[in-house]
Amino acid sequence: MQKLGVVIVSPALADANNGNWQTARRWQQLLSAHSARIVRQWPDDQSDSDDLMLALHARRSADSVQAWHAKHGQRGLGVVLTGTDLYRDIGHDPLAQQSLSLAHSLVVLQEWGIKALPPAHQTKARVIFQSTGMRQTLPKTSRHVRVVMVGHLREEKDPLTLMAAAGCLPPDSGLLIDHIGAALDPALGQAAQVTQAQCPHYRWLGALPHAQTLQRIQRAHLLVHCSRMEGGAHVLMEAMRSGTPVLASRIDGNMGLLGENYAGLFEPGNAKALADLLLACRSPQTGHSLVAHLQHQCALRAPLFEPSAERAALHRWVQDLWAL
Repeated sequence: MQKLGVVIVSPALADANNGNWQTARRWQQLLSAHSARIVRQWPDDQSDSDDLMLALHARRSADSVQAWHAKHGQRGLGVVLTGTDLYRDIGHDPLAQQSLSLAHSLVVLQEWGIKALPPAHQTKARVIFQSTGMRQTLPKTSRHVRVVMVGHLREEKDPLTLMAAAGCLPPDSGLLIDHIGAALDPALGQAAQVTQAQCPHYRWLGALPHAQTLQRIQRAHLLVHCSRMEGGAHVLMEAMRSGTPVLASRIDGNMGLLGENYAGLFEPGNAKALADLLLACRSPQTGHSLVAHLQHQCALRAPLFEPSAERAALHRWVQDLWAL
């Protein structure tokens, strides 16, 4: 295999510690057989050694995509579409639309992503599932049901639905909610503080190191994911690969990972539906069988997110980009 220079363009670097950065860093590691580097903007003083560009985010990386195309044409130019690309920007933003046209090929991160593309671009798109290692399911207390939501507090993640659901739960429900994520929107941080004061069963923990977050996912009975817009949330894979079942909003980005017939879906923004699902998971009559069913459905999907599968798909993409 020829060793290639691969530049990964990510609008977020390590300081952001968000999904784009995690994907970029993981892909750099998976492409260790090549020479892979991560930049926020291209070109730079090392750009002469780059054979291929993998650009995360059609809109936010549009300048780099345009600069590559001006120098190399479509050869070696791949664009990865995020949730805001697929479900907002490509419908109206000229920069995002231009990135679709200039790229030789496109990648989406879940099964439903391709159908969100304009028909003219669907034939040059492929799915590459992100991956995470299999983790041991840690012991879970029987005294209560521990629920965790992971995601920075911003509008797209819809943390207000979790907070409203917490307000719908009786104080003696036996459900304890931990909410992990930095307040990228100060107003949402304030709302979390108010909810915490009013609902003793809800705790906002702020941002935590990744290792601590993973431990909390492993120990939780359920992970909640309320997003209104999602390209393929890594935290869902981390939960499934930890043996922790998921309750998630019924949006394309979540169904593309969990499956269309997943039993733990609720309508986006519907706090009462989420609260009802949480109570059903705690109910003496239905709780055990429902959680076991969700766990079984997640276990069936978990092999899709094997690191070896992502590595193989990524290497195929790189070779196809180079073979143009």
